[in-house]
Amino acid sequence: MEHRFSNGRLLRLVQGDITRLAADAIANAANAALAGGGGVDGAIHRAGGPAIMSELDEIRARIGRCPAGGAVATTAGRLPARFVFHAVGPVYRDGRHGEPEALASCYRTCLDLAEERKLGSLSFPAISTGVYGYPLNEAAEIAVGAVAGYLAREAVTVHEAVFVLFLEEAYEAFAAALCRWAGEQVE
Repeated sequence: MEHRFSNGRLLRLVQGDITRLAADAIANAANAALAGGGGVDGAIHRAGGPAIMSELDEIRARIGRCPAGGAVATTAGRLPARFVFHAVGPVYRDGRHGEPEALASCYRTCLDLAEERKLGSLSFPAISTGVYGYPLNEAAEIAVGAVAGYLAREAVTVHEAVFVLFLEEAYEAFAAALCRWAGEQVE
């Protein structure tokens, strides 16, 4: 599924493995310790190799932890990308402790990192929807709104953003969110 904006930018949804899709940068669902983990984070580290963790070790030595809503950039190692943006999603409590704002910030921060590097394409997983417990439908609305809102702007270098969703349930939630978002917009 995809949505083409009047400015030519493209937002796509695909079901698959984010480590196999070529993009200028891949967003990673990282933890605050930037220390690797399971799920998407583990898959990215396994596929990308030790160069990614080596850079994260240097970043941790400088900044310590990365707060929810933030992100840091590293090389992509063996991944089909130039960079990995390690975005720290919020742990879901009840949605009333800043979780929506932090989740939206993850996506916007990754897009800002792409803009700073003048990148054209960026892929995203469904950040915080695994062990961090963010309800999938709510997370999809926030993610699609943040990324689509960014791509709708005129002066951005990112021309394509792709949500790469591993599970069919995630794909369906993001597809429904994109349909709702597109139906509400007048371009």
